[in-house]
Amino acid sequence: MPGTASRPHLGHGVDLRPEHYQSLLEAPLEMDWVEVISERFVRTRGGIRLDVLERVRREVPVALHGTTLSVGSVDPLDRDYLRALKALADHIEPVWVSDHLAWSSFGGADLDMFPLPYTEESLDHVVARVVAIQEALGRTFLLENPSSYVAFRSSAIRECDFLAAVAQRTHCGILLDVNNVYVSARNLGFDPGEYLAAIPPDRVQEIHLAGHRDLGGLLADTHEGPVPSAVWELYREAVRRFGPVPTIVEWDTAVPELDTMVAETRRAARIEKEVCGEAGGTAAEVRLAGHG
Repeated sequence: MPGTASRPHLGHGVDLRPEHYQSLLEAPLEMDWVEVISERFVRTRGGIRLDVLERVRREVPVALHGTTLSVGSVDPLDRDYLRALKALADHIEPVWVSDHLAWSSFGGADLDMFPLPYTEESLDHVVARVVAIQEALGRTFLLENPSSYVAFRSSAIRECDFLAAVAQRTHCGILLDVNNVYVSARNLGFDPGEYLAAIPPDRVQEIHLAGHRDLGGLLADTHEGPVPSAVWELYREAVRRFGPVPTIVEWDTAVPELDTMVAETRRAARIEKEVCGEAGGTAAEVRLAGHG
């Protein structure tokens, strides 16, 4: 299948939540790998957070996923944060570090994450920022597609083409958030299948799955509740295009017991196995065998 030659197939895991820290110290791990929000652990010295992270890392691969690098901002890169992030990465040795194709700071103030206009000028700007981030970290960096609610009039490039161009020019990886693709497609009126078709398979290193809230005329990317059926269907289409990709289930609001999230990862594993079987691909089957 396409895009699998140089990509480790880590399997299916969860976004590590503070609600699960204590149980993770006491019970065996039942997922293939985990992702953690970098900001929860940067500059952490001791305590249950670091104990959990170190214990998990001894047993399964870990990825660091950030929300405050502000890749698309015109503010200077936060070099103090980058140094602290590198120190964390050097200690934990994650499979990779990721953040969002968005901006979250202006004039030194921290903001929520916002999309950016997709123009040639902003493309050059983001490429330069990603190159600088990779040089500072000295390790694999992934860029995640955002969820969008409005589009800029000045945008002259489709988001999928913009993301693909950044990845091709910087050799960074892509963290494809399937829920975000679906949310943005519904809100902005484009075909999510065309979005997937524009993404180069060899750059997709990770997939996110999550839920959202339907507000009537708008979908809100809330990362709450089980993964909706429409997102599962788009995930199936993503596996057909990209092959077996390490996949993380996110759940940010009303976080359930860890077993509930693990069950979602097992559903993703079953779908991946079905699709790979349909395509005659069996590369993931050994890794997935433990999911039943």
